[in-house]
Amino acid sequence: MATPATLPEPSILDEKLKKSSPGKIGVIVFGLMLLGGLGYITAQLWGDLSVVHSPSVFPYLLLGLALLIALGFEFVNGFHDTANAVATCIYTHSLEPHVAVVYSGLMNFTGVLLSTGTVAFAIIQLLPVELILKVSKGSGFSMVFALLVAAILWNLATWYRGLPASSSHTMIGSIIGVGIANQLMQGNSGTSGVDWEQVTKVFKQLLLSPVVGFVLATLIFFFFKLAARDPRLYKAPEGTAPPPFYIRALLILTCGGVSYFHGSNDGQKGMGLIMLILVGTVPTAYALNHAVGAGEVQTFAAVSTQMATMLDQYVKPGTVMQEADPELENFVSTKKFEPGVTFALQQMVIDIRNEATEYGSLGAVPQEMQANVRNQMYLTSETLRLMAKNGGPKLSATDAKILTNYKGYLDKSTKFIPLWVKVAVALALGMGTMIGWKRIVVTVGEKIGKTHLTYAQGASAEIATMITIGLSDQYGLPVSTTHILSSGIAGTMAANKSGLQMSTIRDIAMAWVLTLPAAALLSGSLFWLFDKFVK
Repeated sequence: MATPATLPEPSILDEKLKKSSPGKIGVIVFGLMLLGGLGYITAQLWGDLSVVHSPSVFPYLLLGLALLIALGFEFVNGFHDTANAVATCIYTHSLEPHVAVVYSGLMNFTGVLLSTGTVAFAIIQLLPVELILKVSKGSGFSMVFALLVAAILWNLATWYRGLPASSSHTMIGSIIGVGIANQLMQGNSGTSGVDWEQVTKVFKQLLLSPVVGFVLATLIFFFFKLAARDPRLYKAPEGTAPPPFYIRALLILTCGGVSYFHGSNDGQKGMGLIMLILVGTVPTAYALNHAVGAGEVQTFAAVSTQMATMLDQYVKPGTVMQEADPELENFVSTKKFEPGVTFALQQMVIDIRNEATEYGSLGAVPQEMQANVRNQMYLTSETLRLMAKNGGPKLSATDAKILTNYKGYLDKSTKFIPLWVKVAVALALGMGTMIGWKRIVVTVGEKIGKTHLTYAQGASAEIATMITIGLSDQYGLPVSTTHILSSGIAGTMAANKSGLQMSTIRDIAMAWVLTLPAAALLSGSLFWLFDKFVK
């Protein structure tokens, strides 16, 4: 006689969900924000595209598809990563699940809107420059689609398993995969097109931040024990009673803080790629920052003249003049500095100055020239960034300030994010948080430690996560909310001698180890496949 299958025991979260329903006010508020946001996005996009005069609908179709995939990545990021922020608030009964999720979604929305864009462009700097310059061509489109599809597929796979893997880690792996595949397809060594120094910098931060989260959460928990003697803080919640008022207020505040900083950091990862999509599909509208008007162009012209004069003293006598574009492209690709680079750079600075002053403002640059002027500016900026670290001339302190000032003007012209892009990403993140949050929340709340999360443990983990992400955001460094919070909870469990569920820790660690090579292999393969179709 067959033994009947036993049903899995319901989680604590399942029990809570039976007793609560979505907060009507929160749903109405987000619904109004969604409608208002969609209306704003449509109006802004329509206005931007009104200057585009294309005889074909293909660019618009490609733009729609690419934006859909890019916002799909942010949607998956929302229910994959943001769910970590609400876990402690839910499992300490500080907020009901649906209320916590709506609250987190709104704070994510705010964080994205107020983000600086530094993380977005830190991600873009990892990509091979030669592909960025070809973003309006087949290989550039293949790169963007391969990155986004690979990241979405891996995030969905780990979400299905309930594993708090990192979207940041996934994106870095995808970028490395595309870079290596591009070099192999070009017949080079396979690594020369990847900016390994920048990758190493970002990867160190991804590696270090969970350790910081673990240690910081442990220290904060010990501080709680020294400063707060209330025994209720160190016991598991009894029934569904909320915590003491002051600790409940702290937990709600830190949940909002983690959500806000997640939006301001993680929300930027797709923004840079969306900008590449916009530049590639409709360069007339987005290749250059049309907000740079005639007054700023005149200032830029003066700064450019100062820059060209400064470079003149570093050009070696007898240097033969080559075409500027190929010379600089070869340098940023190979990182091998030759004397001709300085001469080519000086010529490029003069050319950009002449083009900008000829047209009066960036918005007045002719439609067919927008992408070309942007590429010149971007290539010059990347040359300046890499020159000092790869054998370039040793500049005096005064000359270094001139270079930094000039580069700032270039970056303002090409590295910008329209407000409607931030609104779109914010909505995608917020919707993702409210739809697919449950799997990751259960893992964080019930499967890391052997005992129920206490109030002090939840607060310690959230505070550590908020501080770590906030500091990283200030320096433009992408970090993983998932890994920091999971490590923080593990740190408090270890500090409290509560014990850890090693099977979950092992699964999280395995996902961390596998994410980089898996995402790289997936994105590299997709890039090769897509590139075959677009040629």
